[in-house]
Amino acid sequence: MTRIFRIQLIALLIGVMASTAHAKISTLIIEGQNNHGVWPKTSKMMKSYLEETGLFTVDIVRTIARGTDPDFKPEFKKYDLVVSNYNGSPWPEETKKAFVEYVNSGGGFVVVHAANNSFAGWKEYNEIIGLGGWGGRTEKSGPYIYIKDDKLVRDESPGRGGNHGSQHPFVVTVRNSKHPITKGMPGQWLHVKDELYDLLRGPAENMKVLATAYASKEFGGQGRHEPMIFTVDYGEGRVFHTPMGHGDYSQECVGFIASFQRGAEWAATGKVTQKIPSDFPTADDISQRKYEEK
Repeated sequence: MTRIFRIQLIALLIGVMASTAHAKISTLIIEGQNNHGVWPKTSKMMKSYLEETGLFTVDIVRTIARGTDPDFKPEFKKYDLVVSNYNGSPWPEETKKAFVEYVNSGGGFVVVHAANNSFAGWKEYNEIIGLGGWGGRTEKSGPYIYIKDDKLVRDESPGRGGNHGSQHPFVVTVRNSKHPITKGMPGQWLHVKDELYDLLRGPAENMKVLATAYASKEFGGQGRHEPMIFTVDYGEGRVFHTPMGHGDYSQECVGFIASFQRGAEWAATGKVTQKIPSDFPTADDISQRKYEEK
């Protein structure tokens, strides 16, 4: 092997390694305020879930504990994906504008559980997330979205936005088995104990409901199927939204983990390369991976 060939080979290997490293999905998790006290742990859990796929590199940014953080100005454009575990005070106007531009120009965004409670008065944020709850949301925020008689309903009835009954395990029903996120999932699977959000409402434009869960009146729900996995197209950006994930135990569900991992990859790239794990829950049995902080 000649010296020149060795140099060329080394340069090629370095280029491949650099390309591989660059190919990972750069991700930012936002936290710092949340009405769910478990948020510091769930942020770490979601970071771990993404990194264990080998597809993501993950940073976490934290706001101040109370009030609008004037120094909260992440460089969204540095990332392929932003994940929100935030439910708190408004962001600075400059940050809000940068975030909307980021998603509109093609940035991926993931909304988990109480992150859809945030920013009820921020028009663009509500368009981005599709549906939200609490925060003073009413019929002015948009319709209720649910499934009745296997048909998607846009219900313009007046009333508050956001409700959940008592926590319990519930069955998730896949409504679109051809979408990359849900492709290969069982038609129904049993999610571990969680809050089942209902009465969510919002603009719900360019939104696709991929899976639902029945909010039984027995547990304080509305007696109809509510969106549990859905996507929103906003400009050039893709949004994955799941109202699941209230507690650390909820996020230990393999169904949640796989949905989150696959939804995150889809939001960032428009495709899913991950396989459905062999321990994915069935219609009759939950599957839970105990999280141990490293």
